[in-house]
Amino acid sequence: MRFGFIAHPTSPPLKRYVKMLDLVQRSSHDFQSGYSRDLWSRSNLVPFMNFDRVVSANGSEAKGEVRYLPLTAEEMLKDPSGSLRRVIEGAEIYASEGVDIVGLGGFTSIVGRRGADVAAASPVPVTSGNSLTAYAGYRALCQILDWMELRPNDHRVAIVGYPGSIALVIARLLLEEGLELDLVHRPGASAEDMLEHLPERWHNRVRLSGDIGDFYSEDRLFIAATSAGGIIDPSRLLPGSIVIDVALPRDVSEHDAATRDDILIVDGGCVTASDKVRMGGESLNLSIKQQLNACLAETMILALEQRAEIYSIGRTLETEKVLAIGEIAQRHGFAPDPLASYGRRIEPAHVASLRRYHCNGHRLNGGAPTPSPSAGDLRSREHHDTALRFRRHINPYLADFLQMLHCDRVFEKAKGAVLTDTEGRDYLDFVAGYGCLNLGHNPPAITGALQDFLSGDNPNFVQYVSFPKQTSLLAERLSARVGGGLERVFFSNSGTEAVEAALKLARAASPHDRIVHVQNSYHGKTLGALSVTGREKHQRFFRPLVPGVEAVPFDDLDAIENALRGGDVAALILEPILGEGGVLVPSDGYLKSARTLCDRYGAFLILDEIQTGMGRTGRFLASEWEEVQADILCLSKSLSGGLMPIGATLTRADIWDRAYGTSDRFLAHSSTFGGGNMAATAALATLDAFEDGAIIANALDVGESLRTRLREVAVNFPFIGEIRGKGMMLAVAFESDFSGAVAAGAHEFATRLPGDWHMTWKFLPDQIRQNLLDAMRHFEGTLGEMFCMRFVTKLAQDHAILTFLTANSSTVIRLQPPLILTHEQAGRFATAFEETCRDMSTFLN
Repeated sequence: MRFGFIAHPTSPPLKRYVKMLDLVQRSSHDFQSGYSRDLWSRSNLVPFMNFDRVVSANGSEAKGEVRYLPLTAEEMLKDPSGSLRRVIEGAEIYASEGVDIVGLGGFTSIVGRRGADVAAASPVPVTSGNSLTAYAGYRALCQILDWMELRPNDHRVAIVGYPGSIALVIARLLLEEGLELDLVHRPGASAEDMLEHLPERWHNRVRLSGDIGDFYSEDRLFIAATSAGGIIDPSRLLPGSIVIDVALPRDVSEHDAATRDDILIVDGGCVTASDKVRMGGESLNLSIKQQLNACLAETMILALEQRAEIYSIGRTLETEKVLAIGEIAQRHGFAPDPLASYGRRIEPAHVASLRRYHCNGHRLNGGAPTPSPSAGDLRSREHHDTALRFRRHINPYLADFLQMLHCDRVFEKAKGAVLTDTEGRDYLDFVAGYGCLNLGHNPPAITGALQDFLSGDNPNFVQYVSFPKQTSLLAERLSARVGGGLERVFFSNSGTEAVEAALKLARAASPHDRIVHVQNSYHGKTLGALSVTGREKHQRFFRPLVPGVEAVPFDDLDAIENALRGGDVAALILEPILGEGGVLVPSDGYLKSARTLCDRYGAFLILDEIQTGMGRTGRFLASEWEEVQADILCLSKSLSGGLMPIGATLTRADIWDRAYGTSDRFLAHSSTFGGGNMAATAALATLDAFEDGAIIANALDVGESLRTRLREVAVNFPFIGEIRGKGMMLAVAFESDFSGAVAAGAHEFATRLPGDWHMTWKFLPDQIRQNLLDAMRHFEGTLGEMFCMRFVTKLAQDHAILTFLTANSSTVIRLQPPLILTHEQAGRFATAFEETCRDMSTFLN
C-alpha cells in the first residue's frame, strides 16, 4: 500500500531548510535534464523524503512519500481557509498519483475542524496521526513515572490544551489509570462546558482553569498539547518539573537549558523504529528512524496494515483506538522509546535524579512507604546520582564525552591493578591515574602509614610556623635517593606546580630569562608550565603566555645547540621520554649530549621526571639510563603512592642560594599546602616501598616482556604503526589512514547524482572552497582518532581493560599500568590486544 504525508515546517529556520532542499532538488533536475518552465514554477507541496520500501519488524511492506506544505503554523492561522484549500489540493494530488491513504502532519491536521473538512473532501482516506501521537505522549509519562518509581495516584498531572483532541484523549487515559488531573483550557471558557467532555464519574478528580499559572506552584508533571505553542514558561516551573511537550510548535517557550537544569522537557508525540525496521535505501546504518513524529508513523503503520481508512479525525479520539494503534505500532517495530529532549536521548539516570523533588521523605505525597530498594538498585541509583552531579557541577562536556565513548562508569572499589565499578565488574587498570599509581590502588604500606599518622594526632600544616618533622625527613630521603648534589627541595601539590617552581627557580638564579623546551612536550597547564608545553591545542585559549620561551624539535641536538649558543638561556627543560607527546623515546645519548650543551653554554638543565620517574621505566629516574644529573629535577604523581597530592622540585644548594639565599628572597616562592606532614608521610612510605628494588625490577621485566609480545602481534596488523616505550611506560601508535577519504566520497557523490554537480564545486567562492577543503582534512584526521578511540572502547567493553589516549596525540594509546603488574595480567592484556586487533581488522589500511 502507498501512503502520502503532508508535513509543515514548525519554525522559520525549518521552513528555510525546506526551501534549501527545494532549491537543491530543482537544481539537480536542471543539471540532469536542462531548464524547463514547469520545473521552476510554483508548487503547492515540496517533495521532502521518499520511503521507497518500508519493511516493518513483522515483514509487512509499504511505500510512500513525505511532502511539505511550506507554511508555518503562524502563517496557516493567518489564512486558515486558504491553508485548508492547499491541504485538500495536496490530498487530491496524492490521490491522482495512486496513494491509498494520506497523513496530515501537525498543523495541517488542525485546519478544517481538526481534519474533518479534509476528510470530507479528500478522494482517499486521511488520518491526522493524533491517535499514535496521544499514545506516545501517554506512554512517555508512564515511562517517566516508572523511572522515578512514582505511584501514579500520588501525583497530579497538569494537561495543557484541553479539550483538544490529543489532550482530551490523554486525559481520559490517565483518568482511567486513577490519576487526578489539572486541566488547562482556553481562557474565558466555561468550566461547566469543559466538564461536558468527560463522564460525570470523573468530575471530582479534575480541576480546571484557563490560566496555567494556577498550577505552576503545585504541579511538577505536565503534558502539553495545544495548537498555539509557547504556552508554558519554563522559568516558573518548580524544580523537578517534567513536561511532556507533544505540541508542534512547542508549548514550552524557548529557554536556555543551562539556566534550568533542574527541569526536563520531553519531546512528546514521537516514536522510534527498531533495528528490525527497514526504511528503504539505507546506507551505513543511516536512515530516518529515530524520533519520528507519531503522526507520520501512524500513517505509515496504517499502510503497513493495509488499512486505507479514516482513523484519527475530529476532536474526540477513542481511547480504545489510541491503545490499539499503539499496540499495532509495537508489533511493527515502532515504540515511543527511547525518550528525547530537544532531540537528545534522555538517560534514565537523569530522570531518576529528579525523583527527590517529587518525594516527601520515604512517602510520596503522604502515600504508603515505597518498597526498600535492593542492593543492585542502590548501586545503580548511586551511579546515576554521581553521573548527574558530575554533569551538573563539574564538567557537562566531559560528561558527554565519557558517555559517548562508553567511559561513563563509576568505580566504587580499587585494589592493586584492579578497579571495580558499581555493577560489580572488575577492570584491569592500564591507565593508573596517568602515572600516579605506580604502586597500584590503595597500596597497604601507604594506606597504613597514613592511618597511623591520622590516629596519632600528628600536626599537618605547620610548615611556616615550625620545622615540619616528616617533611624535613622526606627532603633528606629524596636528596639521598636522587643524588647528584640535589640537596634542596621545594614541596608543592602537583606536577605542574613542581614545573612552575623549577621555571621560577631557574630565572631567579640566572642572569637570563629565556627558557627552551621541546615541541610536543607536556609539562602542565598552569600558565608557566603551559608556556613550555609544546602543543598549540592546550595553549591557544590562554595567550599571551609567559614571554621569552622558545621551542625546538624533539630529539634534535643541533636545534638545542642553536637555541643555547647565544649564552642567554636560563634553562632547557626536557622530559627523558615524551609522555603525553605519544611516549616518544629519544635517541641513545640524547640526554647526555643535552647535559653537555647546557654546561657549555651556561644554561640549567631541568628534567621533568613527573611521569618517567618513580621506577616507571625500569630505573628510579629515567635519566639514570644515561647517568645524567639535572640541575633542577621535578617529581610528582607517584611520589605519594597516588594517595596524596604532592610535587617536589629538587636542586643544588648553590642554585637555590643564588635564587633565594637572601633575607628578601627566602620566601619569594611558597605554597600554602605544599610541604604538609601527611603528604610527606605518604611519600616516605612510598620511598620505603622502592627501597629493595623489587618493584623497579618488576617494571622492567614485565614491561619489556609485554612490549615484545605486543610487537609480535602488531606485525600482523598494518594499522598498528609502532609499539614503543621503555619499562612499563609503553604506547601503541596507530596508523589508520583516512587521507583523501572525504574528497573521494564527495567526488563519487557528485558523479553519481543526476547532472553535473562538479560544476557547482567549480564555481563556489574561493573562500568557501578553501574552508571545505580544510574541513575535509580535519575530519579525515578525526576519523583516525575515532578509530583509535574505538579500540580503547573495545578493550574496556569486551575485555574489561582500561586504557586511554595520550594528551598530545589522539592516535596513541598509553599503557602505564601499576608497576606491580604481574606476568599473568600482562598476558591477559596481550591476548585482549590481539583479539581487538583482529576484530578491528576489516580494513588493513
